[in-house]
Amino acid sequence: MTDLDTQFTQAQEDVKQLPERPGNLTLLRLYALFKQASEGDVHGDKPGFADIVGKYKYDAWAALKGTAQDAAKQQYVELVESLRSGASA
Repeated sequence: MTDLDTQFTQAQEDVKQLPERPGNLTLLRLYALFKQASEGDVHGDKPGFADIVGKYKYDAWAALKGTAQDAAKQQYVELVESLRSGASA
């Protein structure tokens, strides 16, 4: 396991311990970065009109298409760190 993988795993734990819940756009960013880092480019069918939340999640993940998994892990770690320090919401 690389140092980045260790940081990514730690960030997944840290995000559960945040002092306050991030806003919806930040949550979407966290979701998309996590999916890109763990599974790579988006796959599967885009959710239909009735599944608004699923559609937004799919779109957020699709926006990261082509981003290397290690780059997504690094961005995820940095975002969680900024949330822990109170720099983002």
